[in-house]
Amino acid sequence: MPLTRSLAEATVVLTGASSGIGAATAYALAGRGAAVVLAARSEDALRRVAAHCRELGGRALVVPTDVTDADAVERLAARAVAEFGRIDAWINNAAVGTVGLFDEIPVAEFRRVVDVNLLGTVHGTRAALPHLAAAGGGVLVNNASVLAEVAMPYQSAYNATKHAIRGLTDTVRQELRVTGRGHISLCTVLPATIDTPFFRHAANHTGRELTPPPPVYPPELVAETVVRLLRRPRREAYAGGAARLMGLQWRLAPALAERALGWYTARTQFGPGVRQDADGNVFTPDATGARTDGWSGRRGQLLRLTAAFGLAAAGTAVGTVAAISRRSRTERS
Repeated sequence: MPLTRSLAEATVVLTGASSGIGAATAYALAGRGAAVVLAARSEDALRRVAAHCRELGGRALVVPTDVTDADAVERLAARAVAEFGRIDAWINNAAVGTVGLFDEIPVAEFRRVVDVNLLGTVHGTRAALPHLAAAGGGVLVNNASVLAEVAMPYQSAYNATKHAIRGLTDTVRQELRVTGRGHISLCTVLPATIDTPFFRHAANHTGRELTPPPPVYPPELVAETVVRLLRRPRREAYAGGAARLMGLQWRLAPALAERALGWYTARTQFGPGVRQDADGNVFTPDATGARTDGWSGRRGQLLRLTAAFGLAAAGTAVGTVAAISRRSRTERS
């Protein structure tokens, strides 16, 4: 069920709103006149996002929130209702990451990624549901990543949480349906690699510079995908053609896709620079924030790599499907 009112009349709560996909989504909603309730750890960064939202014609409320604190997330919901009267949509977007070999990632960092990404989504979903019901229906969107469907080396904690978010969303959707609460829609968005500050903010235990593996898409692509989900909810929506293609390859030939994606990302998510161990923004927020992009100075290069990867991946997909088809015909003969 879509929103019960237009975006220009809707109130949308958005976590992880201080930069990247969160900020881009806030701008997309504000540009359509929505009231956006912006949550993240850094108040300064949120205020900069809110100021731009107002310039775009939207209304904005800043509520600094650590999504790992269930009571704080409940207060976030209460502030939204007190300010705007109701909640029509809720977007769980807050996420952090730690990059390195599984057995070299500190347990405390692994736990923190689980707390922010998974439990933050749990807390947001629990806080949102009664308010969406009180509004007569609404939409909840969980940002999961294509890594909810496929896997990528050096990202074990992030992969685990994103797979869990997808499973959580599916389960809660089932429960809403069987208990007669189908007027609340739960959606999962599965973005490909997005040009955000994520790779600069992630904890890094590889000793190497982190770069986004191409193809890389602008955060505005995810923002527009979220807007479409609010207007016409679906169970899941990919953001970026590469995400859809990777998902297809993983389903058709999982063992082959696992090896190929592992080989590819192990060679493309590291740049030429050297970086010492750092915990990034896993425990401490980035006060600068407000940026939607992370690699704007290399946008042209990234777009060229995206185009090249798209052509190569399309050929791989065709070849995989053809091989499976030939094998199937051989087995039947």
